[in-house]
Amino acid sequence: MLEGKKNKEDERKDRRKKESKEGNEGLSGSVIKEKNWPALLILVIIALTIGGNILVILAVSLEKKLQNATNFFLRSLAVADMLVGILVMPISLINILYDYAWPLPSALCPIWIYLDVLFSTASIMHLCAISLDRYVAIRNPIEHSRFNSRTKAMMKIAAVWTISIGVSMPIPVIGLHNEDKVFVNGSCVLNEERFMLIGSFVAFFIPLVIMVVTYCLTIQVCLKGAEPSMLLSASTSDNISIIPSSEVASQLSSPAAGPGRSDASGCHGRRGMMQAIKNERRASKVLGIVFFLFLIMWCPFFITNVTFVLCRGSCNESLLHDLLNVFVWVGYISSGVNPLVYTLFNKTYRRAFSSYIRCQYKVGANAAGRKTLLVPPPCPSHAVTPLLMGVKNGVRAPWNPHPHPANETKSIFKLDNNGGEKSIRMNLFPACIIELFNRQK
Repeated sequence: MLEGKKNKEDERKDRRKKESKEGNEGLSGSVIKEKNWPALLILVIIALTIGGNILVILAVSLEKKLQNATNFFLRSLAVADMLVGILVMPISLINILYDYAWPLPSALCPIWIYLDVLFSTASIMHLCAISLDRYVAIRNPIEHSRFNSRTKAMMKIAAVWTISIGVSMPIPVIGLHNEDKVFVNGSCVLNEERFMLIGSFVAFFIPLVIMVVTYCLTIQVCLKGAEPSMLLSASTSDNISIIPSSEVASQLSSPAAGPGRSDASGCHGRRGMMQAIKNERRASKVLGIVFFLFLIMWCPFFITNVTFVLCRGSCNESLLHDLLNVFVWVGYISSGVNPLVYTLFNKTYRRAFSSYIRCQYKVGANAAGRKTLLVPPPCPSHAVTPLLMGVKNGVRAPWNPHPHPANETKSIFKLDNNGGEKSIRMNLFPACIIELFNRQK
């Protein structure tokens, strides 16, 4: 009897242990699933960010149509975004998996924060530089194109990176000297209030104001340029050359070449003007979307960051910490958004991405070391149509689309030599569509 009771009790205990074990396994399984599903999503975001920005870098490097000052800036921006995906986001993911307890050597914490701030600052500085460069190009197209070149674009990009490094450099200096400035309760978090406040304004809010103002001015200039054409007085120089504007991001929009006549007069006539205006508007829309998305995705983080510093002790710090952890990932995602924008709104990028995904890395026909024609005949669908027409003796002469040697350039616009001052009247269509500058030697 007693042995039977003991056996039953043992069976009950074994059953309870088994049920308890199964319950714990189910609970741990649910916890693992709860943690791993977001991690899987983050891994996908990291992969798309790295892959998308690599495609942008390849497109600008290999496609002749995309090799202009604005796209050089976008390529450098893609480098910054790609490095965010390689060096910043994976460590942030590890941080999340360890419940924000820093699992790596303590010396790496300030370096990781430094890279985070560096690439984020570089991104907004690139967009700020693009907005300024576009405004100058549209406001003063002649002067801008005369003094603009690939070398100068690279110098501007180097200046952007130098400023970004200067803004973020105090972090490793402070963090390596005093670990309390980068560690809070075992978490790798910047804990220097003055830098958090000043850095937020220097790295985000001031460039934000510059971008908004310059972009509004750019739109205003374009709208004014759409009004009746202006008269331009040229210097006494006989050597005048015209090329399509390649420095004002017109290559960002590549509309399909519609059906129509291939004759030069039709290409450079009213229909060409309307196509050029359409190109410029589309280019402005693409860059506007890039600016808007970047600002919308980073604004919550920087606003919360400043709020955390200003109301420390009186606000719910735990809530602000949680918001910062969420908003910083919204900002990281912006690094992977730009390639998607280019794919949706730009046919040249879209075709290039499609080719590269299929491992077809073929440099364009125009990229084989040949000199770019002043005005390519007929007007390609990807370029802004040059719409400059000379006026001689009251008769408007259309610009000849075929290239001329340098010694024949002055015969294109034969000036009146009646002893008077040499001058030329030209109809200059919107400054955001065309540029006039000296022929490159």
